Amino acid sequence: MRTRVRSLIATAVGILFLPLIGGGPAVADQAPAPGATQACAAPAWNAGIAYVAGDRVSHGGAEWRAKWWTQGETPGTTGEWGVWEHLGACGGPEEPGEPADPGAIAVAPYLYYGWGNPPSAVEVMNATGVEWFTMAFILSSGGCTPSWDGQRPLTGGIDEQRIDEIRAAGGDVIPSIGGWNGNKLGESCQDAASLAAAYQQVIDAFDLKAIDLDIENTEFYGEVTQQRNIDALSIIARDNPDLLIYITMGTAVSGPDSNGRRLIQKGAAAGLDVDGWTIMPFNFNGSSEMGQDSIRAAEGLQDAVRAAYGYSETEAYQRIGISSMNGMTDQGETVTQQHFREMLGYAQQHGLARLTFWSVNRDRPCTGGDVSACSGIGQRPWEFTGILAEYLD
Repeated sequence: MRTRVRSLIATAVGILFLPLIGGGPAVADQAPAPGATQACAAPAWNAGIAYVAGDRVSHGGAEWRAKWWTQGETPGTTGEWGVWEHLGACGGPEEPGEPADPGAIAVAPYLYYGWGNPPSAVEVMNATGVEWFTMAFILSSGGCTPSWDGQRPLTGGIDEQRIDEIRAAGGDVIPSIGGWNGNKLGESCQDAASLAAAYQQVIDAFDLKAIDLDIENTEFYGEVTQQRNIDALSIIARDNPDLLIYITMGTAVSGPDSNGRRLIQKGAAAGLDVDGWTIMPFNFNGSSEMGQDSIRAAEGLQDAVRAAYGYSETEAYQRIGISSMNGMTDQGETVTQQHFREMLGYAQQHGLARLTFWSVNRDRPCTGGDVSACSGIGQRPWEFTGILAEYLD
């Protein structure tokens, strides 16, 4: 498992949990005796153990991280381009870099510049306190080439301008790759290596801290495309150890269906450390209890992730997320502000990795015109975003 600094909101009062980097609590102002060797936090390397990308070990008074699968290769003997990355002496500082804070990034509502009279992201930030947006959608513009919506250039266009505006205001974005419509990279790229290269192109273009794979429709149903995406993301995780990876998919009221469970199992089998397995709990064919049904679906997701990865119950909750839909859904359900508050309370209780929704474009009252630019129910502008923003308090 990749080790990254994580801050997960676990209760309504905002208690932060961080993984142990050392062997226990530090004693203030107590330096080690001269000549003493500080204990290594990572387990000792063992020639008989198979390690996967991101696994850490200690050997020779230093810590090392595997770049890919390995067994029997001694750390410190494989060279700069070998399997083991040297992280420094035991007890030393973490390697440089500023990974995204999963606490702040947990609430990143979807923002789409393809339709719906897109709102000003900066206005939403100022009104609600959210700092992150999940920016939709990266698709294929032909072959294995990523672009916005499959039509707009990856860089140099309106989408990059909007990203710059958000960042200038102190926020950031998570590009969402996929979606229901359009030509998916996971289907257009013919193998995991080329698919990973397309994803890496997006990461490099915007110096990203997180990506969201929104796997839907035929890309989700097909076992070959599921495996291709898992293999590609494994390459991405290996090459970008501080990158947060979210996978978003549809769900039944009881939790992931057979396609979703298969995808989770493939991720676990590959050793892919997903920061947030996220479900979209809506379009349940007319449910009227969208808050409780969303929670039921999340419980099913937690069970599936825990079973596949061998996590504890607490660990599994911290690796799942909810991505709802505000107002009227595609199948005539109504997701109200109270339903969002029910989901918020559930997330606060269990410390979910992600709590978001589709979409900011729709988070305002209808005043006529484009129905994709409003929720279809009575509300104040940005009210749903503001409710979920309470998760950051």
